Amino acid sequence: MSLPLHERIRSEMEAAILSGALRPGARLPTEQELMRDYGCARMTVSKALSALASAGLIERRKRAGSFVARPRVHSMMLDIPDLEQEVTERGQRYRFELLGRRTAPPDPADAEEVQLAGRGELLVIDGVHFADDMPLASERRLVSLWSVPEIALEDFAEISPGAWLLGHVPWTEAETRIAAVAADRTVAARLEIETGNACLFIERRTWRGDEGITLVRQHFVGSAYDLIARFGSARSMGGV
Repeated sequence: MSLPLHERIRSEMEAAILSGALRPGARLPTEQELMRDYGCARMTVSKALSALASAGLIERRKRAGSFVARPRVHSMMLDIPDLEQEVTERGQRYRFELLGRRTAPPDPADAEEVQLAGRGELLVIDGVHFADDMPLASERRLVSLWSVPEIALEDFAEISPGAWLLGHVPWTEAETRIAAVAADRTVAARLEIETGNACLFIERRTWRGDEGITLVRQHFVGSAYDLIARFGSARSMGGV
């Protein structure tokens, strides 16, 4: 399965922005240059640039061209953790076990799913994160295939869905909800704990501009995971 050309152009330019090869404020190649480089029509290039603009990654200025957008400053920030990095940094072995994946339309009765899906379907992924071969977190993740079609090509044999998204898809906004909940039977079985045991529940949504990227719900073994957030004032970040 290969990506449509406009998606490949968008993905390659997005990767250049994410890696820092294209810095904030940098001018992008003109539409004519991209048409020549990719051997395609103006409509294909325009579709790729429109997707990047909608995601908040570039600014299209009339008669001036397209430029890498400058990052927005937020007064407070809760970072999105990479569980593999966190586990290995504390000297433990990490692995992700994929329990299942399927493509499905959003539930029309679930406004969050409908909003996330956009004009496409959702990739639904179930799995468990392990630390030293002991279950750490049960995860169900929904990913918008409209926003991130390339994730359909990944088998997650070597990388978890969350780590893949952090490495491939820049996000511009995130919302995190944290709660203490009791494990239901499904979660308890995955985490090898008793039904009703306390879990740390984290629900996170991320967006790229106006496009939803992912909605993930994770249940952590209550005695095995600490969530530490570091906050800073926008005033201390300078005039970025």
